[in-house]
Amino acid sequence: MEEKRQRRGRFSPLLIILVIVIALGALVASKYNGLVNRQENVNKTWAEVQTQYQRRADLIPNLVETVKGYAKHEEETLENIAKLRSGYTEAKTPEDYEELDTELAKNINIVVENYPDLKANENFLSLQDELAGTENRIAVARRDFNNEATEFNKSVRTFPNNIFASMLGFDKFETFKAQAGAENAPSVDFGK
Repeated sequence: MEEKRQRRGRFSPLLIILVIVIALGALVASKYNGLVNRQENVNKTWAEVQTQYQRRADLIPNLVETVKGYAKHEEETLENIAKLRSGYTEAKTPEDYEELDTELAKNINIVVENYPDLKANENFLSLQDELAGTENRIAVARRDFNNEATEFNKSVRTFPNNIFASMLGFDKFETFKAQAGAENAPSVDFGK
C-alpha cells in the first residue's frame, strides 16, 4: 500500500504539469485561431474596399465617355437645325425659303425618326447618380474596413491577447484615413 502511495505521489506533480501544459496549449491555440479569424475578416473587408475602387476605375470613365458621346451627337444635331433656321435671315426669294423649309423639315424628321428622345440630360443625371452611388459604396466599404480593423486592433492590444498576439506575430492594422486634400471634391471633366 505504501508503495502505491509513493507512485501516486510521484505521478501527481507530473500529471499536474501535463494538465497545465495541455491547458496552456489549448489557450494559445484558441487565442491564435481567434486572432487569425479576426485578421481574415479585416483582410476580407479591405478586399471589398479594393473591389469598390476597381468598380469605380472601370465604370466611371466608360460612363463619362457614353455621356460625352450622347452630348456630342445632340450638340451636332441641334447645331445643324440652328444653322438651317439661321438661313432664314439670308433667304431672299420664296424659293430660298421653300428650300430651307424642305431641308429643315427633312433634318427634323430624321432627328425625330431616329432619335425621338434626345437623352443627353438623362445621361448626365444617370452619371451623376452613378457617381454618387459609387462613392457611397466606397464609403461603406471603408467604414466596414475601419470597423473590422478597429475590432482586430482592440483584440491584439487588450490583455491577455496582447501577450499572445506579440508572441504569435500579430500586428495592428492601420485604419483608412483620408489623404491630404481629400476634403476637396474631385472634378469630372467632359472636355471637348
